[in-house]
Amino acid sequence: MLTLYPAIKPFAIHQLAVDPPHTLYIEECGNPRGIPIVVLHGGPGIGCDEDQRRFFDPELYRIVLFDQRGAGRSTPHAELENNTTQALVKDMEAIRLHLGIEKWVLFGGSWGATLALVYAETHPNRVFNMILRGVFLCREEDLTWFYQEGAHHIFPDYWEEFVAHLPIEERNEIIQAYYRRLTGDDELARMAAAKAWAQWEGLCSTLQTNPHVVNHVIHPHIAMSLARIECHYFVNNTFLEPNQIIKNASRLKDIPGTIVHGRYDVVCPLNQAYELHKVWPISELQIIREAGHSASEPGIVNALIMATNHLARGI
Repeated sequence: MLTLYPAIKPFAIHQLAVDPPHTLYIEECGNPRGIPIVVLHGGPGIGCDEDQRRFFDPELYRIVLFDQRGAGRSTPHAELENNTTQALVKDMEAIRLHLGIEKWVLFGGSWGATLALVYAETHPNRVFNMILRGVFLCREEDLTWFYQEGAHHIFPDYWEEFVAHLPIEERNEIIQAYYRRLTGDDELARMAAAKAWAQWEGLCSTLQTNPHVVNHVIHPHIAMSLARIECHYFVNNTFLEPNQIIKNASRLKDIPGTIVHGRYDVVCPLNQAYELHKVWPISELQIIREAGHSASEPGIVNALIMATNHLARGI
């Protein structure tokens, strides 16, 4: 079973101003002359962390990580203005040009997989491979499953805590109800809602409860950007047309890729990866037994590192 590479530090850090008021935090790790690979974090809104540098052989890869608009070390924190899927795709192109990269590998999980797919369907000539984990297609049915009707049957105890912050009359539209609190003027209500939203996601992300995962997402800085930005995207249907990723999958026909998905992923159930694989036949689907959604699941770590190692050897 493969485990993460040793911790590394960036060899370069950049601040890139994009559409006002946003400035992106970008870092490069590994080999400056290695295979360029960009890490797309989840959420949207969770930001990158140090472990995300460690899925790649640092002698072979030029690892690019960036915090998406409003997330992590990008500023302003938790900002919703000019924060859309199309803007993030535009940012990726700005980063690619800023770093002088012609084509790169896309590495993303959950929302990061969503963004990778939308970018690849928009700029297929700039992508030569994708490694995706926990595919999230962002359809109405996918949002309904996790935030309204579905996942609560599996985690009724966690769900009870999640909806306890809402009066009964608002529970028929949970995303909208949380959005009102997360964008309201009451600072204490915003923070309470952010923590509850992030905790629900963290508790459901692993096959067995992982305190490290939960504590990471409920940290006030992360919880606020994660909850606010996710709600902002979800009330706007993630700024995508209905079933856009599947409908445009023919644009991926020349891009090989690996899809890694936990058999017991409750946040983004396996059907999403399965349906993507069927319309992207050049992809390889790896279903990981005894794994949920999180990239920290041992089986998923092993599969992702095997994929990055295999790709590097092939190149």
